[in-house]
Amino acid sequence: QVQLVESGGGLVQAGGSLRLSCVASGRTFSTYHMGWFRQAPGKEREFVAVITWSGGRTYYADSVKGRFTISRDNAKNTVYLQMNSLKPEDTAVYYCAASHRSSGSYYNPKDYGYWGQGTQVTVSS
Repeated sequence: QVQLVESGGGLVQAGGSLRLSCVASGRTFSTYHMGWFRQAPGKEREFVAVITWSGGRTYYADSVKGRFTISRDNAKNTVYLQMNSLKPEDTAVYYCAASHRSSGSYYNPKDYGYWGQGTQVTVSS
């Protein structure tokens, strides 16, 4: 069982930055791929970024590549999403999620068994 709690969302002007954090409970955090997803009103939940269980690989959605950076600190059971050069279209509820390392894929929400409650990010123009 993994419980995830996100923080760090808020209101920011376009071009600004935010850093989201997601703290996981339990002693098996390092065995999970950790992903960030987002969901805007009226839209489906979409993949943002993922970092593999060892931290050795990261992947990003094309829409955030070069602006967002995902990282993890296994000693602190925490995954981060640094978001720079924010745009109004980045406005959404952001969720972190955990997928066990035995999973061979991590781009689809269905690949993840554990989810946080979400944190709102609002980017004003």
